Amino acid sequence: MQLSLHTDYALRTLMTLATEDRLMTVDELATVHAISRNHLAKVVQHLQARGWIDTVRGRGGGIRLAMLPAEIGVGQVVRNFETLDSFVACMADGSSCTITGACGLKPALRGALEAFLAHLDRFTLADIARDRSGLKALLAG
Repeated sequence: MQLSLHTDYALRTLMTLATEDRLMTVDELATVHAISRNHLAKVVQHLQARGWIDTVRGRGGGIRLAMLPAEIGVGQVVRNFETLDSFVACMADGSSCTITGACGLKPALRGALEAFLAHLDRFTLADIARDRSGLKALLAG
């Protein structure tokens, strides 16, 4: 399994914001992580729509966490950015797989996916950004 770039960018953005006590711009974040500014802007919009970050417009504006890192669950972030209902084609609504009903793959994969998400649910942003000074030093270059 591979997480999408948007999920990766969302987690990195949240971790970076968890290390900062100031507003950061999308340009800053894109530069620090060497990622596309345009893709990151879409991720930031999604994070803001979910209530995980606040955006401040205008000169001196930027983004910051809208809640404490301990209140942001890693599993929830992944669920919000990934399309998990079609993890494999046969799990999608309206699937026309010829072996549906006799195949044991779908329940096996669903169980694995649930275990994966349950494991991520044990972690918050505070957990994965615990080493604030170490992260900050690495992000500073």
